[in-house]
Amino acid sequence: MDNEGFLTITDRKKDLIVTAGGKNIAPQNIENLIRTLPLISQALVYGDRRKYLTALVTLNERELADFARRENLPDRDLSGHEKVRQAVAGHIAAVNSRLAPYEQIKKFTILPADFTEAAGELTPTLKMRRREIIKHYGDRIDELYSG
Repeated sequence: MDNEGFLTITDRKKDLIVTAGGKNIAPQNIENLIRTLPLISQALVYGDRRKYLTALVTLNERELADFARRENLPDRDLSGHEKVRQAVAGHIAAVNSRLAPYEQIKKFTILPADFTEAAGELTPTLKMRRREIIKHYGDRIDELYSG
């Protein structure tokens, strides 16, 4: 509710994240902020019943190629390159500075490929299928919460 008594819906109820601390977080707002970096294609925020939020990030291939040319990077797997990771980390830090502490992304991983409709990760209208993505990348998510 805002000052004038209007109710604002921020996300779908089924997508809300409830952290281990009991905070309700609408991931779509955070994901949209993360995607403002042209280098980032998709971002999925995760943290249901966890102590902190994490993110799975995919890269925009065209922007990645431009970034590689600007930074004189080799043509191999760039998703794992340190300069790419630093660029994404810097952007996520900037996004975090605009969020409440419980909404901040503590860890992230860059996936080697974008989400696809063929893999069942996107709908025909290119919206993320959260459950499918979490199922496909459960091991990567677990790594973000280990150690």
